Amino acid sequence: MGEHFFAESFDRGTLDGWVVSSAKKDDADEEIAKYDGKWAVEEMKDSKLPGDKGLVLKSRAKHHAISAQLLRPFTFDSTPLIIQYEVNFQSGIDCGGAYVKLLTQTPELNLDQFVDKTPYTIMFGPDKCGEDYKLHFIFRHQNPKTGEFEEKHAKKPDADLRTYYTDKKTHLYTLVVNPDNTFEVLVDQTVVNSGSLLTDMTPPVNPPAEIEDPDDHKPEDWDERPKIQDPDAAKPEDWDEDAPAQIPDEDAVKPDGWLDDEPEYTGDPDAVKPEDWDEDMDGEWEAPQVPNPACETAPGCGEWKRPMIDNPNYKGKWKPPMIDNPNYQGVWKPRKIPNPAFFEDLHPYKMTPFSAVGLELWSMTSDIFFDNFFITNDRNTAERWATDGWGLKKAAEGAAEPGLATQMLNAAEERPWLWVVYVLTVALPLVLIIVFCCTGKVTATHTHRVRAGLEMKLQLIKTEQQLFTIKQPVVVLVGFDALLNFSSRVIYNQTTEILIQLHMNEVESSLF
Repeated sequence: MGEHFFAESFDRGTLDGWVVSSAKKDDADEEIAKYDGKWAVEEMKDSKLPGDKGLVLKSRAKHHAISAQLLRPFTFDSTPLIIQYEVNFQSGIDCGGAYVKLLTQTPELNLDQFVDKTPYTIMFGPDKCGEDYKLHFIFRHQNPKTGEFEEKHAKKPDADLRTYYTDKKTHLYTLVVNPDNTFEVLVDQTVVNSGSLLTDMTPPVNPPAEIEDPDDHKPEDWDERPKIQDPDAAKPEDWDEDAPAQIPDEDAVKPDGWLDDEPEYTGDPDAVKPEDWDEDMDGEWEAPQVPNPACETAPGCGEWKRPMIDNPNYKGKWKPPMIDNPNYQGVWKPRKIPNPAFFEDLHPYKMTPFSAVGLELWSMTSDIFFDNFFITNDRNTAERWATDGWGLKKAAEGAAEPGLATQMLNAAEERPWLWVVYVLTVALPLVLIIVFCCTGKVTATHTHRVRAGLEMKLQLIKTEQQLFTIKQPVVVLVGFDALLNFSSRVIYNQTTEILIQLHMNEVESSLF
């Protein structure tokens, strides 16, 4: 197994070595304060490896806490920290976490009383609520001047994490923290986040050397206006502020046939007063208004009014023009002073030692599966452990997935338009074969030109096929739709290549 501080595969089928918390939260109602969520060691509901068991969070909407001691405390010195474990959201995840906490080594550490406020050194792992997909890496840094601890959060990964929460597959989460203060976060042995403890944490490990003076205040006469109204400007004598923005169009003419005496709407002649209409209660009944049928063929009805147009003489309210402020002093900022809380820790990797690993979680979804926890200071050992555990699950899950033909049929059931793609993929080559095979003889000069063009097309197809071979591993990552597009393209290219060869043979035979 190699050098390690903790290793748990749950192959024994029990919780031996693990302590389920019996504590209560201090800041919660009595009904939900207890850590009474259930844990079990069992196989996944849809296990592809019979006999393979893991730790399962069984309750929903409850507090869960469970922890285990390391073989020996981990001390941050000259070797890296590697922690990895597997998670499978068997029932998806609505709102909840699946992160681990590395519990700080203290004389007060009592695993039976493990709660959310129990001091930890590092918190790492997936967390989701709504559409917010997170992959935490948080460490608690001790201020060398005050001795107080503050959480430092790694920047959010650029990678799209959604698939890891929704595909119901087992994923391997790995955190590597190096003595040179660099870190890597990996999912399924692929880096999804990386950086430096010194520059990529929020808030920063080291505070600024200078801060704004809290006692410095902006002078009352400080002028921050870059522009002011020209004090020497005067409103022109012919400026009419009362002119309207729009005026009637004096050139407009009432259309012929306009019915001035006909209303645009009239009472519905077919309407009948309801039998239960009570004029004392409901008032005098009036037929509902409908468009006047006499207006249907006329250009308009009712009083004709000239249409309004923009007033060419409209200027609006006069304002003095803006000019540069001769007294402008810029945006005021308080002066800088030395930061009394400043310190410089150039080795944040040297965190507080930890002696236990724990899961302290709340989830609205049950059946979260955990397995193969491993903590070491040797990356090769961690990779071997991953190969023997997660690697087997990945292979088994991959072998159980449907083949390409089945995936294509399933995709067509969900998206019927794909049948058109399938039919064209088969029909197009047949049409090309008929066209190529039924063409007549051609001249020798034309034959040589055609052959040159076909050879060029053939070379392009072979180049694209080589590119497809390179891209194939990427296709598996991006999903079936991309695989379908690539596969359809390859089928088309291979068919076209055969047709080109046939046609080239036909072209050559036409010379004899």
